[in-house]
Amino acid sequence: MSDSEPQEDVRFENLRYEVDGGIAVVTVDRQEALNALNDEVLMELSFAFDMAEADLEVRALVLTGAGRAFVAGADIGALQRLADPFAGREASLAGQDLTNTLAALPIPTIAAINGFALGGGLELAIAADLRVASPNARLGLPEVGLGLIPGYGGTQRLPRLIGQGRALDLIFTGRHVEAEEALAMGLVDRIADDALEGAKELARLTLRKAPIALGLAKEAVVRGLDVTLNQGLEIEADLFGMAATTEDMKEGTSAFLEKRDPEFSGQ
Repeated sequence: MSDSEPQEDVRFENLRYEVDGGIAVVTVDRQEALNALNDEVLMELSFAFDMAEADLEVRALVLTGAGRAFVAGADIGALQRLADPFAGREASLAGQDLTNTLAALPIPTIAAINGFALGGGLELAIAADLRVASPNARLGLPEVGLGLIPGYGGTQRLPRLIGQGRALDLIFTGRHVEAEEALAMGLVDRIADDALEGAKELARLTLRKAPIALGLAKEAVVRGLDVTLNQGLEIEADLFGMAATTEDMKEGTSAFLEKRDPEFSGQ
C-alpha cells in the first residue's frame, strides 16, 4: 500500500481494521475461539500493523478484541501438534515477530483489554505502549499449567514492566489478575467502564501532540531500557537534538509564546 492511498475500513477473516480520526482500531474478531491466536490471526495482525505504519494519516493505534475477550491466548490445538523442539522454537519466533512488530511501531499503541487477556493475548497487550482495561478484564499467563512457558515475549517484557517478583508470581501460578490488581501492579495503566472508548480517548490526547516528538520520545524510552543510564542519556540527547530541528518544534514553541494552540504538521 502506498502512502498516498490510505485504507480506512478493511475486514479480514479474523479481524477488522478501521481508521477513526487518525486512530487505527484493530479488532480481533474470532469470537468462537475467544479470539485465540492461530497462524491466520498472527498473519492478519501483522498485515494490519504494517498498514497502520504505512498510512501517514494514522497517528495512533488501538488494539482490542470482539465479544468477551481481548485475546484468550494461543491456539492450544495447534500447540499440541508441535512435533519437536525446532517446531516449538519456530512457533515462539512467529509470535515474537508479531509482538515485536507491534512494539516497534513509531506511533503510540494502546491495548483496550475488554475481557480475557491470557497467554499470548497478554503478551500481545504488553507489547503495546499502554493498556486500558475494563472492570471485567482478566489477565494472566497460564502456560506452565499446560507444560509450556510464555513464548511470545512474556518472560522478557513482563519483568521489565512490573518487576521480576511480580512477573514470576504470575508465571509460576498462572493465576488470573482482575483489573484493579493489574492497575496496582502496573500491568495496566487505566481502567475504564468501556475499555475501547477509554483507549480511544487516551489516543486522542496523543493526537494533539507533535507526531515526530512522540516517536522520538518512544524511541528514547525503549532504547534506554537496554543500556546503562549514561548511555541512555546520550540517546536522549541525540534524539532531543533531532527534535529541535523539526518544524513542529518551531510551531510548538511559537504557539506557546503566542498563547495559542499549536498546529503540528509532522515535519
